[in-house]
Amino acid sequence: MLKTAIVVLVALAANQGLYNGFLAVGLLWGAFHPDPGVARQITVFFLGCVVVAGAFGAITVSRRILWIQALPAFVGLGLAWLG
Repeated sequence: MLKTAIVVLVALAANQGLYNGFLAVGLLWGAFHPDPGVARQITVFFLGCVVVAGAFGAITVSRRILWIQALPAFVGLGLAWLG
């Protein structure tokens, strides 16, 4: 039973790490894209993904995730829309 739980947790952690890596690469892509219009669209999309993931995490895991993950991304979205 414990061994099965460990295997599942390791897989979940690897999945979360991979997911976060994709988000980071997407945000870097947006930050360094040569076309400002396309860069903004990429950035808004990936920040939106972070907000949705943070809201889902707040609902399913801990409210703290909302403040740590979703709020900074939401602020970033606001700044992207302003600028």
